[in-house]
Amino acid sequence: MFNLWFGALFMLVHFTLFLISYRLFGRVGIYAWIGMATVLANVQVVKTVEMPFDIVITLGNTMYGTIYLASDLLNEKYGERAAKKAVWFGFFTLIASTIIMQMALVFHPDSSGLAHDTNDALHMIFGLMPQIALGSLCAYFVSQFLDVRIYSVLKRVFPAPGQLWIRNNGSTVISQFVDTLIFCTIAFAGTLEGSVWVSVFLSTYVIKFIVSLCSTPFLYAARRFTFKEE
Repeated sequence: MFNLWFGALFMLVHFTLFLISYRLFGRVGIYAWIGMATVLANVQVVKTVEMPFDIVITLGNTMYGTIYLASDLLNEKYGERAAKKAVWFGFFTLIASTIIMQMALVFHPDSSGLAHDTNDALHMIFGLMPQIALGSLCAYFVSQFLDVRIYSVLKRVFPAPGQLWIRNNGSTVISQFVDTLIFCTIAFAGTLEGSVWVSVFLSTYVIKFIVSLCSTPFLYAARRFTFKEE
């Protein structure tokens, strides 16, 4: 039960820090958050944790879910063009961080034991990154642009301020299904047994959707923020 309750706190911290970033830095804070989230989500995803009922999930789902929160907020307040710019920004950040860390792993560490331990730890974390990053890049690219497009359509069909939850969750439920399918297929190809893959896929999608639902009140709060320069 610890993982369940700590996971709820973990999610609350993510949303709160996102609001703080937007409150302090405005639209720039959203772009900065997306850049950070694309990197941290792909670092956290290498760790799996067990939830009640023997459900195994990967970390990173909450952080990755905040990217949808960010793009939906940009689309809501600044339009589809701003949301698409954020998608490209996150895409570049993930590519750049992958290239840089793969090059960093090539360096030979010094002869000290600490250096070798650190190098081994980096290999454990980032050694799997190419396959994970490829899955994430493909999933991110397709699902994020899909989310932006669906959100824009729903914004025209359900334009009322009180219908924000329809726009947010309606776009997310579809785009995150596509994202999870693409990511799990590529990132875990050849590494997980069929039954484990199905379990990871279902739990990942359910967790992402729960994160989306829980983020909706924070999206309403963020929409109320105003900035003189904007």
